[in-house]
Amino acid sequence: MVVAVDGYSSTGKSTVAKLIAKELGLVYIDTGAMYRAVTYFALKSGLFNGDKVDEASLQRALPTLKIHFEHSGESGKSETWLNNESVESEIRGMEVSNGVSVIASIPFVRRFLVEQQQRMGNEGNVIMDGRDIGTVVFPNADVKFFMTASPQVRAKRRYDELIAKGDSVTYEEVEKNVITRDYIDSHRSVSPLVQAEDAIVIDNGDMTIEQEVAFMVSVIKEHCDVC
Repeated sequence: MVVAVDGYSSTGKSTVAKLIAKELGLVYIDTGAMYRAVTYFALKSGLFNGDKVDEASLQRALPTLKIHFEHSGESGKSETWLNNESVESEIRGMEVSNGVSVIASIPFVRRFLVEQQQRMGNEGNVIMDGRDIGTVVFPNADVKFFMTASPQVRAKRRYDELIAKGDSVTYEEVEKNVITRDYIDSHRSVSPLVQAEDAIVIDNGDMTIEQEVAFMVSVIKEHCDVC
């Protein structure tokens, strides 16, 4: 059983996917966090020059990166680990958010991470969220969702989340980031963000998380013999 959850940034893909995984006993794989981990590595290694990346150095370093997920007993959540270090907090800030779409547009980065994602997905019943899960990573996924909402709704959600964490950001800064990421994600040459023809579209601008999860679980159960 493979469930693909694609869509725009800050539509709550990870949040609902985690809740669905818990309810149905599926393995949750956060592909966005994998791209964020590579972005964090590139930033930490000084590979960014403005919005340009030293791709040659990144390509040489990429095979040395070990990305995995561990359940944290302290937070009760799945955390992203990079080379045996938890980077869950570091990869969620605005600096990484501003660079992740650039990193995700690099073909060799996508190939490297897609191969890892496919290996993870082939190991068991999974729900995976990202930009190209239902179109590239698992085009034959049993169930595909595509999540959307207006840029303003998504920016407000992201802004509230960052403020709650204590980050110093403005709404205008976050809205600009959301709109820029939408453009880059939708126009990159490799695996652009597009809705799969057989995906179920969810505009969650006026939906609660509980409503989303209930609807998505009901759809998944219709297609799942082991849930």
